[in-house]
Amino acid sequence: MTDYRIASIPGDGIGVDVTVEARKVLDAAAAKHRFGLKWTEFDWSCERYAQTGAMMPEDGVEQLSAFDGIFLGAVGFPGVPDHVSLWGLLIPVRRAFAQYVNLRPVRLLPGTTSVLAGRSADELEMVIVRENSEGEYSTVGGRHNKGQQGEFALQESVFTRVGVERIIRYAFELAKTRTGRVCSATKSNGIIHSMPFWDEIFAEIAAEYPDVHSEQCHIDALAARMVQAPDRLDVVVGSNLFGDILSDLAAAVTGGLGMAPSGNINPPGEYPSMFEAVHGSAPDIAGQGIANPVAQILAGAMMLDHLGEKAAANDVNTAVEKVLSEGTVATPDLGGKSTTTELGSAIAEAL
Repeated sequence: MTDYRIASIPGDGIGVDVTVEARKVLDAAAAKHRFGLKWTEFDWSCERYAQTGAMMPEDGVEQLSAFDGIFLGAVGFPGVPDHVSLWGLLIPVRRAFAQYVNLRPVRLLPGTTSVLAGRSADELEMVIVRENSEGEYSTVGGRHNKGQQGEFALQESVFTRVGVERIIRYAFELAKTRTGRVCSATKSNGIIHSMPFWDEIFAEIAAEYPDVHSEQCHIDALAARMVQAPDRLDVVVGSNLFGDILSDLAAAVTGGLGMAPSGNINPPGEYPSMFEAVHGSAPDIAGQGIANPVAQILAGAMMLDHLGEKAAANDVNTAVEKVLSEGTVATPDLGGKSTTTELGSAIAEAL
């Protein structure tokens, strides 16, 4: 019997609420498939920051390195600026463990509706492959003449050949397992150095995959296509910023952020990968028992799949679809009156 060591970081707000339910479902799947999940919980959060001045201890990354996977709840709370919580926990972990792929599968799940009228589930299913370690999210730059009339801010992007090649190649390899289509998000008509560099590398790698249909699309036109013709998209690959924006848009048109999971992946498996829901901490509804745990549960399914427990991951996905299809247990955002716990329990029981 295999045991996996999992670091659980519930975070803030509803992150705590939905993580409890997701762990319940994952434990049920583990019991069914005869493997163990050995959880260790960490209180790293904005609440910890308010008390200690740090989102996590100085040796936080070192502590996490001993685990097989990291299960993260939503992080963020009023009074703690978003850049403090993000750069104090999430980004350091992503970069220390070379989690250079941010993988965001999005699809219209049974029992949910899209803001796009007349679109069926088979038209609303895609995956966003976001570069997760460099690009526009860089610390290079600064603020100058602060508080003066001539004040300015300089923010530099960093695109390396290694970083761009590996994320684009990951997207092409993923496309081979799906419909064989890749679309690259670019803006080379306006950003004259980094985006032409990205485009050139995309063309080089595309030539290595003649059986995969590839195209590039300017980010503004691609955002429009995602709304007007989502069925034309399958694997979308983009830089850190572009992938971040497009993944939230894709989630919005396929049922909402409350249904979307994500994984911060270290493809070689040299370090632990980290899995989380796309949605935020929603402190205004925290503790009320009305948060939808589906995104966190699906993030858990991604974690099981990454650990090699594919049958268990498939069963979790099937259980989610079964409960949502029946519609008898649904949280308020899904048009029901059930609690977070009731929906989590229903999915666990469906296993």
